[in-house]
Amino acid sequence: MTALVSAGAARPDTRVPKGDASRNWRTVWRQYKKCSYLFMMLIPVIVWYLVFCYAPMYGIVIAFKDFKPILGIFGSPWVGLKNFELLWDPYSGFIPAVRNTLVISFYHIIFGFPAPIILALLFNELRFHLFKRITQSISYLPHFFSWVVMAGLLNVILSPSTGAVNTIIQWLGFDSIYFLGDKDWFRFTLITSAIWKEIGWGTIIYLAALASVDPHLYEAAVMDGAGRWKQIWYITLPSLLPVISLLFILRIGHLLDGGFDQIFNLYNPAVSEVSDIIDTFVYRAGLTSMQYSFATTVGLFKNVIAFMLILLTNQIIKKAGQEALI
Repeated sequence: MTALVSAGAARPDTRVPKGDASRNWRTVWRQYKKCSYLFMMLIPVIVWYLVFCYAPMYGIVIAFKDFKPILGIFGSPWVGLKNFELLWDPYSGFIPAVRNTLVISFYHIIFGFPAPIILALLFNELRFHLFKRITQSISYLPHFFSWVVMAGLLNVILSPSTGAVNTIIQWLGFDSIYFLGDKDWFRFTLITSAIWKEIGWGTIIYLAALASVDPHLYEAAVMDGAGRWKQIWYITLPSLLPVISLLFILRIGHLLDGGFDQIFNLYNPAVSEVSDIIDTFVYRAGLTSMQYSFATTVGLFKNVIAFMLILLTNQIIKKAGQEALI
């Protein structure tokens, strides 16, 4: 009996007394009150999300109705899952749009996702700081141009008759290529132009992550006889893996985004077979054909699939032992 009492006495009581809990809440409240001006700065952001992100979510019900603008959302009749059944109609054009979206998105992931990582590694190896700053600024610059401007530049640069690229191709003895009007070259043009526009901006996060790497690790590697390649492979890349994992999860969430702004500004009927994606399909169905219910159904389907892809990728990354979102 004495042993039991002594054992029980040795076991610490982890329960928080009610008085301590209330004191903790008062401490937290005082901290919030002390930083009240900082929290007031969040109000415009919260209002923006409520008005433009959460309030419009009520419009999802249009996907389950035969929406008539004259009747409004409340007055339009319910049709259940009829609009979702139309998605799989072979004549609706939705399936080719999904296929084009997936193909273009996979190209973006395979070629576009590693590009900023490679460029960040190259910048990190530069020792001439003035040249490094100049090249970084040049690589950032295209990000600040809209796709309207970029489309105009691409039309001039890639023109089959007067474009600089085709002029060089003809000098080399080859026939000119209609990059924006040939189905075999259009996707290549999409991917390369997207990399050109965003590669510099994408390096910012990776360079920030590299700035936090302990320089003593490189000094120890040099003392052990490791060259530049081994330092990159065993120190730099492992230091970037948490950031790469998080950005990869977010990128997978945009798998069904083929890049509406880019394709809409470069789109033409000659390449519609390989360039019509889900977003352009929704634009055409909703605003051009005024099929509001069907367009809402496509958008809802796309967002649900994107959410499921984020959760799936998050679990895979977590199982692999890397940083995850949740």
